[in-house]
Amino acid sequence: MKALSAQPVEVREVMDIRQAAHYLGISADSLYRYAATGFIPAFRLGNRWRFRRSRLEEWMDSRSQEAEAATPKLVRSQRKPVRSARVLGRSARTGS
Repeated sequence: MKALSAQPVEVREVMDIRQAAHYLGISADSLYRYAATGFIPAFRLGNRWRFRRSRLEEWMDSRSQEAEAATPKLVRSQRKPVRSARVLGRSARTGS
Protein backbone atom coordinates (compact mmCIF):
# COMPACT_ATOMS: atom_id res chain seq x y z
CA MET A 1 0.00 0.00 0.00
CA LYS A 2 1.09 3.49 -0.73
CA ALA A 3 1.33 5.86 2.22
CA LEU A 4 -1.00 8.83 2.05
CA SER A 5 0.90 12.07 1.96
CA ALA A 6 -0.67 15.18 3.41
CA GLN A 7 -1.03 17.30 0.31
CA PRO A 8 -2.64 20.67 0.86
CA VAL A 9 -5.85 21.19 -1.04
CA GLU A 10 -5.43 24.01 -3.51
CA VAL A 11 -7.92 26.79 -2.80
CA ARG A 12 -9.08 28.22 -6.10
CA GLU A 13 -11.25 31.25 -6.73
CA VAL A 14 -14.06 29.04 -8.06
CA MET A 15 -14.55 25.84 -6.08
CA ASP A 16 -16.71 22.79 -6.49
CA ILE A 17 -18.85 21.40 -3.68
CA ARG A 18 -16.10 19.24 -2.22
CA GLN A 19 -13.49 21.99 -2.21
CA ALA A 20 -15.91 24.57 -0.76
CA ALA A 21 -17.09 22.17 1.94
CA HIS A 22 -13.48 21.51 2.93
CA TYR A 23 -12.71 25.25 2.87
CA LEU A 24 -15.70 26.01 5.13
CA GLY A 25 -15.16 22.99 7.36
CA ILE A 26 -18.66 21.56 6.86
CA SER A 27 -20.03 18.47 5.18
CA ALA A 28 -20.87 18.44 1.49
CA ASP A 29 -24.46 17.48 2.34
CA SER A 30 -24.88 20.58 4.51
CA LEU A 31 -23.34 22.74 1.78
CA TYR A 32 -25.75 21.32 -0.83
CA ARG A 33 -28.66 22.20 1.45
CA TYR A 34 -27.33 25.72 2.16
CA ALA A 35 -26.74 26.40 -1.54
CA ALA A 36 -30.15 25.09 -2.59
CA THR A 37 -31.96 27.29 -0.05
CA GLY A 38 -29.89 30.38 -0.89
CA PHE A 39 -28.43 30.56 2.61
CA ILE A 40 -24.89 30.63 1.23
CA PRO A 41 -23.75 32.40 -1.98
CA ALA A 42 -23.43 29.90 -4.80
CA PHE A 43 -24.23 29.49 -8.47
CA ARG A 44 -24.90 26.59 -10.76
CA LEU A 45 -22.72 25.83 -13.73
CA GLY A 46 -24.66 23.24 -15.68
CA ASN A 47 -26.00 20.92 -13.03
CA ARG A 48 -23.14 21.49 -10.57
CA TRP A 49 -22.88 23.97 -7.71
CA ARG A 50 -19.92 26.34 -7.75
CA PHE A 51 -18.68 28.72 -5.06
CA ARG A 52 -16.48 31.81 -5.39
CA ARG A 53 -13.93 32.03 -2.59
CA SER A 54 -14.17 35.82 -2.44
CA ARG A 55 -17.99 35.68 -2.10
CA LEU A 56 -17.71 33.06 0.65
CA GLU A 57 -15.24 35.24 2.53
CA GLU A 58 -17.55 38.26 2.23
CA TRP A 59 -20.47 36.12 3.40
CA MET A 60 -18.51 34.83 6.40
CA ASP A 61 -17.45 38.38 7.32
CA SER A 62 -21.01 39.66 7.18
CA ARG A 63 -22.31 36.69 9.20
CA SER A 64 -19.67 37.18 11.87
CA GLN A 65 -20.51 40.91 12.12
CA GLU A 66 -24.21 40.05 12.50
CA ALA A 67 -23.36 37.57 15.24
CA GLU A 68 -21.27 40.15 17.08
CA ALA A 69 -24.03 42.77 16.81
CA ALA A 70 -26.66 40.29 18.00
CA THR A 71 -24.72 39.35 21.12
CA PRO A 72 -27.02 40.32 23.97
CA LYS A 73 -25.80 42.72 26.61
CA LEU A 74 -25.52 41.39 30.10
CA VAL A 75 -28.59 42.41 32.02
CA ARG A 76 -28.74 42.35 35.75
CA SER A 77 -30.99 39.53 36.78
CA GLN A 78 -34.25 40.72 38.18
CA ARG A 79 -35.30 39.07 41.36
CA LYS A 80 -38.89 38.20 41.89
CA PRO A 81 -40.32 39.64 45.06
CA VAL A 82 -40.32 37.18 47.89
CA ARG A 83 -43.80 36.46 49.06
CA SER A 84 -44.15 35.93 52.70
CA ALA A 85 -45.80 32.67 53.47
CA ARG A 86 -48.54 33.64 55.85
CA VAL A 87 -49.55 30.81 58.09
CA LEU A 88 -53.06 31.35 59.17
CA GLY A 89 -54.42 29.69 62.21
CA ARG A 90 -57.57 27.60 62.01
CA SER A 91 -59.68 30.34 63.53
CA ALA A 92 -58.55 32.89 60.93
CA ARG A 93 -59.34 30.55 58.03
CA THR A 94 -62.81 29.56 59.17
CA GLY A 95 -63.77 32.93 60.55
CA SER A 96 -64.46 31.57 64.04
